[in-house]
Amino acid sequence: MTADLMDQSTGAGQPLAADEIRAMRERIDEIDQQIIDLWQERARLSQTVGKTRMASGGTRLVLSREREIVERFREALGADGAQVALMILRAGRGPL
Repeated sequence: MTADLMDQSTGAGQPLAADEIRAMRERIDEIDQQIIDLWQERARLSQTVGKTRMASGGTRLVLSREREIVERFREALGADGAQVALMILRAGRGPL
C-alpha cells in the first residue's frame, strides 16, 4: 500500500477501516472524559473527607485505607494499577 492511499488521520489503508477507527476513537474520547470527570469528583470527595477528619481531631491520613486502595488497584490492573492508585491518592490529598 502506498502512502498516498493511506488515511492520514487514522493510518488505515482502507476507508472502512478508517471509519471504524474514527468511531472507536470517538468512544475512547468519551471514556477519557468520563475518567477525567470521575477523577476530579473523587479528588474533591477525598479532600472533603480529609478536611472533615482533621476538623474532628483526626489524622491527616489513614494509611491502612490507602494501602487497601493500592492493593485493590494492583489486584485489578497489575503492577501499573498500583501506580494509578498512587496518582489518584495524591490527587485527593496532595503530596506528602
